[in-house]
Amino acid sequence: MKIFKEKLGRILASIALVVVLLGGVVGYTAWYHLFREVPITYASPEEHFKYGSIGTEPSQGVPYWIWLVLPRIFADKLPHPGGYTALGITWEEGKETPVGFTKKTIGFPRVGITCAVCHTATYRTSPLEKPHIFPAGPSSKFDLQGYIRFLGATAKDPRFNADSILDEIKYNHEFSWIENLLYRFLIIPQTKKALLKQDADFAWMNSRPNWGPGRIDPFNPVKFNTLQLPQDDTIGNSDMMPIWNQKLHQNFALHWDGLETSLKETVQTGAIGDGATKDSLPVADLQRVEDYITELSPPKYPFTVDEKLAAKGSQIFASNCASCHAFGGERTGTVIPVDEVGTDRHRLDMWTQQAAETYNHFGDGYPWDFSQLRKTDGYVSVSLDGLWIRAPYLHNGSVPSLQDLLAKPENRPKTFYRGYDVYDSQKVGFVSEGEEAKRVGFKYDTSVAANSNQGHTYGTDLASDDKQALIEYLKTL
Repeated sequence: MKIFKEKLGRILASIALVVVLLGGVVGYTAWYHLFREVPITYASPEEHFKYGSIGTEPSQGVPYWIWLVLPRIFADKLPHPGGYTALGITWEEGKETPVGFTKKTIGFPRVGITCAVCHTATYRTSPLEKPHIFPAGPSSKFDLQGYIRFLGATAKDPRFNADSILDEIKYNHEFSWIENLLYRFLIIPQTKKALLKQDADFAWMNSRPNWGPGRIDPFNPVKFNTLQLPQDDTIGNSDMMPIWNQKLHQNFALHWDGLETSLKETVQTGAIGDGATKDSLPVADLQRVEDYITELSPPKYPFTVDEKLAAKGSQIFASNCASCHAFGGERTGTVIPVDEVGTDRHRLDMWTQQAAETYNHFGDGYPWDFSQLRKTDGYVSVSLDGLWIRAPYLHNGSVPSLQDLLAKPENRPKTFYRGYDVYDSQKVGFVSEGEEAKRVGFKYDTSVAANSNQGHTYGTDLASDDKQALIEYLKTL
């Protein structure tokens, strides 16, 4: 009997060991294929800005192989041929992802967005030229709303299933048997579920005017989705901003309405707005972004400048514009009451005192806690560094060129096309009319709510020759 008990004990111990080992193998396999996080590092600050993670992948990342094939399966849901570039996305030759998109492995490779997706400017001199790319400038062509809607539309389509997606992935990548099982029964179904939830979370967009390329409603998503505040009927549609040259922007109010005064908080809230969570916010990586945009100078105007005319324009600028727009100007970087500047107030009204107070408590208990968010009564008198590539103009991007901005509001274009990055050096802006601009671009109608091109009448009374001289000078900033 004693011998039997000893043998039984050894058998049970062996079984227990096998169970533990099998459990360990299963646990390790699950961790490796679903949760293992592989850091990504770029030595170049510019590459880090364009492709480095800002913490969006855990909650918002789309599995890379699924993301890669969606435009091929669902080409009919894009505005025109070209894959993701049809949404105004810039793809550098030889890169796995476009500018502003990062590929990071968390169990499996995932694609998330970065600051650069909205803050990278481009221009071309002709339709066939490759784009010139300027990190930290404002995108004039990326359609973020279109991208969100595209992902949602694919998830609603019956073709979003394991058979269709896995068959398409085979053209690019061969999964192992375990990866194939995970994608078929877990990753693809969960991605579909997540994209449907994201689509529902952004359903509030459908009751408001479309953003169009180069524009974003930056804080309603934060109010409704991040802070879980009650939905209202505000419209925050506004142009994407340049974020370069911060070394000369110290103590400036930040964002169009000056709702922030801390650059560090602005970078961190930007990552949260893009999909990072409290636990995924990569503070050290975001510090690299802050350091980069602090030292980065804006690009110089690439075309010929009439130096004599620009010298005359410099004097006109000093007399008419410098107090609000020159570095060192007494009002530069401060908030000007909306009643004075007269521009569309929808973006201002979108941000509320309740939102500011709630966001200031969002990070309570975390080392990166916020405290500088606020509510203001107007728009910031921005500096004009790199102005030549910041078209369209005004905070809502309602005026296509500098030439149009110096016209009286009633004479500014009432409709035009934005999202086409071929440059118009005569008007100082992007080509905004004609067949190609119409084909590629978004029709901007200034009669639509939040799209008004009124206000900012400064300089509109200048003589025609003085306006031309001023524009020539503004090219040099």
